[in-house]
Amino acid sequence: MADSEKRELIVIGGGPGGYAAAFHAADKGMNVTLIDPEENPGGVCLYRGCIPSKALLHVAKVIHEAREAEQWGVTFGAPKIDADKVRGFKDKVVKQLTGGVGQLAKARKIEHIRGWAKFTSSTAVEIDLVKGAEGPTAIEFEHAILATGSQPIHLPMFDWDSDKIVDSTGALDVSGPPKSLLVVGGGYIGLELGSVYASLGTEVTVVEMLPQILTGVDRDLARPLQKRLKELFAGIYTETKVTDSKVQKNGVKVTLEGKGAEEARKVYDLVLVSAGRKPITKGIGLENTQIEMGEDGFVKVDPQRRTTDSRIYAIGDVAGQPMLAHKASHEGHIAVDAIGGSKAIFEPRAIPAVVFTDPEVAWTGITEDEAKEQGIDVEVSRFPWAASGRAQSLGGVDGVTKLITSKDDERVLGVGITGPGAGELIAEGTLAIEMGAVAQDLALTIHAHPTLSETIMEAAEAIYGPATHYIGRKKKK
Repeated sequence: MADSEKRELIVIGGGPGGYAAAFHAADKGMNVTLIDPEENPGGVCLYRGCIPSKALLHVAKVIHEAREAEQWGVTFGAPKIDADKVRGFKDKVVKQLTGGVGQLAKARKIEHIRGWAKFTSSTAVEIDLVKGAEGPTAIEFEHAILATGSQPIHLPMFDWDSDKIVDSTGALDVSGPPKSLLVVGGGYIGLELGSVYASLGTEVTVVEMLPQILTGVDRDLARPLQKRLKELFAGIYTETKVTDSKVQKNGVKVTLEGKGAEEARKVYDLVLVSAGRKPITKGIGLENTQIEMGEDGFVKVDPQRRTTDSRIYAIGDVAGQPMLAHKASHEGHIAVDAIGGSKAIFEPRAIPAVVFTDPEVAWTGITEDEAKEQGIDVEVSRFPWAASGRAQSLGGVDGVTKLITSKDDERVLGVGITGPGAGELIAEGTLAIEMGAVAQDLALTIHAHPTLSETIMEAAEAIYGPATHYIGRKKKK
């Protein structure tokens, strides 16, 4: 091994958790080394996940709105889809954002070593450099932040050497929309990408082994989306799973078991396997440290994101659920503050989640199902978007805003929203939970009219009795 060079702080992984940690550390005056194989920081989110998928979902939404416009008296005709231009738009967005993050790293004078790090001890790593990259191949560090992220789960019944079998990464790079697509898994990744392909003209079928799609989301929030997807997809089969598959010249033949086994077609041009993700903990030398793993497969961390090896911290997907970019970024800040001696700990009251389908589904804090499971006595109010002037003008009348409050003190415990722009609206709910707001705080806050944000105000009003535009419950005594 080459002679080691010494560094104050190394960050392993350049995703939204890793680069946020590196930036925060540099802003606090630390000397930071970021180790990641990409040309610029960004990780899966910017290169192969959140950002490219949202660019394609925007295209899908425009196509849907063009078709929907006929109901409003505007006819555009059948859309002509240039797959190369669509892919070019997606790639341009990715290039601009990753390039921008790279410039921010340089402005902060962060040392970026392009390669893969592997722990050789609790205070050192060796680095396998990307071909042509320059930099040290061995580093001794004072502190390290592990932010290696996660990767798609590859189910064993599929031939992963075939270009007819793809995971979420491969689905973003297919040259053109296939005639038929089987989506294995009814979670948010499968439904988002399935929506893209369906809008581009592909016949999409979803199979999910559990009793419902979007497991973990309250059914009243998922219902408007399920209604829309039943129109968009060829079929959605729950309690159905793939037990075997065979790649043929004419596509992929699958063997199904469960409720949809007889009804669903058996040969597809392309199969997208979106059966979840797993943390990247193999091949990075954790066995050479004092880091302990939990039974759930994640690295064990304390509230400051410190692992059981005192000099090493872990953040993001590798450190536990939920596997969300914004959770990783926040953890990155906490870890850096802890390294700097702060008493900061990771203790969010709410972490928002968004499914960027059409309509969007977003929730934060506790769900109604979780409240029941935990025996928490809550009040639940719903404001249907059919009663919203702004929603009516947007054609989003199937939406709903839901408020969950404590029966004891009326504090906001959870918020759920389904409809256009739900991902933007959910921030108000998250802030309300974090600040310990009660429903009356939301009800008495003047919201602009006509906006979709008013639905949060009126859902809060409905806790106490009829809302201005909706009489849905008896007045609370």
